[in-house]
Amino acid sequence: MVKENCGVVGIFSLDGVNVIPMIIDSLRALQHRGQEAWGVAVPKKQPYKQLGLVSSAVSEFDKVTREYASPAAIGHVRYSTMGGSNLENAQPLKVKDLCIAHNGTISNVEELSGMVGGCTFTPQNVSDTLIVAKRLVSLMSENGKLGNALSILKNEMVGSFCFTFVSDDNAVYAARDPKGFRPMVVGFRKDTNTYIVASESAALAAVGAQLIRDVKPGELIKISNAGLESEMFSEEKKPAHCSFEFTYFAHPSSVMEGSNIYMVRKKIGQYLARKFPIRDADIVIPVPDSARPAALGYAQELGIPFEEGLLKDRYSRKGPLRSFIEPHQSDRVEINRWIIPITQVISGKHVVVVDDSLVRGTSSKAIIKALRRAGAKKISMVITFPPIKFPCYAGIDFPSQEELVTFFDNSDGYSEDAMIEKVRQVIGADFLGYNDAKNLADAIGIDADSMCFTCSSGDYSPLGIKPVFKSRAEIKGE
Repeated sequence: MVKENCGVVGIFSLDGVNVIPMIIDSLRALQHRGQEAWGVAVPKKQPYKQLGLVSSAVSEFDKVTREYASPAAIGHVRYSTMGGSNLENAQPLKVKDLCIAHNGTISNVEELSGMVGGCTFTPQNVSDTLIVAKRLVSLMSENGKLGNALSILKNEMVGSFCFTFVSDDNAVYAARDPKGFRPMVVGFRKDTNTYIVASESAALAAVGAQLIRDVKPGELIKISNAGLESEMFSEEKKPAHCSFEFTYFAHPSSVMEGSNIYMVRKKIGQYLARKFPIRDADIVIPVPDSARPAALGYAQELGIPFEEGLLKDRYSRKGPLRSFIEPHQSDRVEINRWIIPITQVISGKHVVVVDDSLVRGTSSKAIIKALRRAGAKKISMVITFPPIKFPCYAGIDFPSQEELVTFFDNSDGYSEDAMIEKVRQVIGADFLGYNDAKNLADAIGIDADSMCFTCSSGDYSPLGIKPVFKSRAEIKGE
């Protein structure tokens, strides 16, 4: 199955202002959600798409702004979890008079492909977004409005999604799935009379817009010359917000479900310190960058000095990027190679290392080796997220069980404590402590039953599926 945890944005100016500069700036603010490709789409044109970072195409900005000038546009930054990192798989995509950008996962895409005719799905040649777009256009031709089509499609689709659309009749739409797996917000920029919908409020701040609210799960927003209109295409009662967004994925400046991500992560660190009070530690250091607020909260809770003991080399080619969302293991290793310890801070110390998650073990193993070389006397690692033991089918890139550090021969027969001890040995720490779902949910301030912890619990009921686990090669079509 093809999965995307990306960044999407849609902008409409009631004053007729060209919104392409705002689209570009919004996508740059969402770059942490996708590093592989980006694109923009406007009515009555084929989308513009580029591989790589948005900032890498700065020489093209003026040309794109002129040639795609429009008061209505959508944009996308891509983090591929399936399919190749090529321009063909980049978004937005256009089907007839509708352009679409997608953040999420459609886990029954093979089944859906049978409904659109002449579109056989394989990870190499067709994305789930294209299948959904074709099905939506077909349903709209039969049932009229987009809201009617979504109310049918949401019963046919299994998975998570946030969509932005732009139509050839000059309207921008945004839809969030009924469970609210992925985040989406709406804002307004007063001076240009412009509405913006985006994956995160960081994109609104980047263009001087004010956050209005979260898009509700199951809500469809339409923005046109008539203003902002809203309808519910689903009335799902129980949300399943992605817990991984709060610990890793979202930008720390963003406000999500009413809470600032930086403050949430700091509180997670405080709660983690209460669970694992390592009082004989000399210093607390974060793994850069998303664990920094949690490490600060942990240190403050226990009164232990907080230090920046690890720094990213932001001048190397891969150094500034996020290793977790790189599609290839070699690139993850290259990024982690440029996380450099400060020997004078580390040497002779019992170091508590705070990290946001422990997925494949690539980063943790490399960092602990680097800290040993820097002379650390003892290394305790605490993780803000619970043990990840199962594949994610809601848009995060660990689609196979075999790639998880918690997966090993007869791992199903291990107790939780034995599994953690096995992982500790693999990464080389002296102590390893994982958060638990309840402690994390309490720190976030959302009931655990309203969040998705499938990757830790193995309970796929929020998605409504019983997955058949496959290898990464099978899923990605490698």
